[in-house]
Amino acid sequence: MVVEGTSTDRFEPVRAALAAHLEAGEELGASIAVDVDGVMEVDLWGGYADAARTVPWQRDTLVSLWSTTKTLTSLAALVLVDRGALDLHRPVAHYWPEFAAKGKEHIEVRHVLAHASGLSGWEQPFSVEDLYDWPTASARLAAQAPWWEPGSASGYHVQTQGQLVGELVRRVSGLSLKEFVATEIAEPLQADVQIGARRADWPRIADLVAPAQLGGIPTGLDPEGVFTRTLLGSPARDEHVDTPQWRSAELGAVNGHSNARGLARALSVISRRGQANGFRLLSEKTVHEVFEAQTDGVDLFLGVPVRWGMGYALSDPRTMPHMPTGRICFWVGRGGSIVMMDLDRRVTFSYTMNRVGDGILGSERTHSYLRHVYEVLEHTGCGVPVDPATGSVAPASR
Repeated sequence: MVVEGTSTDRFEPVRAALAAHLEAGEELGASIAVDVDGVMEVDLWGGYADAARTVPWQRDTLVSLWSTTKTLTSLAALVLVDRGALDLHRPVAHYWPEFAAKGKEHIEVRHVLAHASGLSGWEQPFSVEDLYDWPTASARLAAQAPWWEPGSASGYHVQTQGQLVGELVRRVSGLSLKEFVATEIAEPLQADVQIGARRADWPRIADLVAPAQLGGIPTGLDPEGVFTRTLLGSPARDEHVDTPQWRSAELGAVNGHSNARGLARALSVISRRGQANGFRLLSEKTVHEVFEAQTDGVDLFLGVPVRWGMGYALSDPRTMPHMPTGRICFWVGRGGSIVMMDLDRRVTFSYTMNRVGDGILGSERTHSYLRHVYEVLEHTGCGVPVDPATGSVAPASR
């Protein structure tokens, strides 16, 4: 199977891994990017953009990101933190007064970014049509009570995260989240990323191909448990993806559109201490705040250990065995897409695909590519941390 694009010689194992997954039919279409301190050492793509295998995946093919979208939404919040418009330690209700209802007056912005606000889903009944209607979705969250003690634990905000952070972005910037990402992130960083998708870009969006949906909620679950309430209170499903309503909506938790190159260009601003593509978006102080752990334990929805920083999960060998420890943050989307920012090594790795894989935090393919990336870095002298004092990488010992 032909893999298009470019990669440096040392990253040939990554190219070979993508080719092998495509040849085996495990991938339908995919893209991979690795930015090393501003140099795009890997910019690869291959396969097909449609299930019928009639449309080749092109250099500028986009795909719906599912939850990898959250990395863009969190970045929008961090930009506003950096500008002094948003304070991580202030109550959400300071910016959104209605949010104080039902005992939520002490929930802070950092609790939302760390999935610890207690609002991991909408109270029922709540439909996908309600999700698409911004005022309705926001008002419903403002009016409900948290499902656990805010700040005490994380419970992954599957689809509410985009609404909560997006409402804060609207309140303090005057722009919708979609507009903010377009004008304050995508444009200055020259990154092909967006929340929703402009109609002009619809022809280059790959079909998301998912396994058959499971019917209903598994038996034996506690109907009042966080997992069940979150699942029922997150109405978007695979069948909604790639519809006009999905592409037109503003769902900052799930309906971003991009490819590996676009994500790497946008999120490398974290790996590179606030500056990327000749533009400073964040101060180093704000970048370091990303790595301040807010919760560390078994996530109430995901059921696996997750260390949450400010808007991103932090590296943890319990759940990401091929990711070293250190100042590394990341998040994944349904099916396996990922963007990972390694501040110590100034490396950004991203992967997007259209065949949905299995796994809670990435698929087998995700972990395969991640393993190859770090093996290359370790064996070629870039597997050691950057010296915090000088910002330089020490030579490798052979």
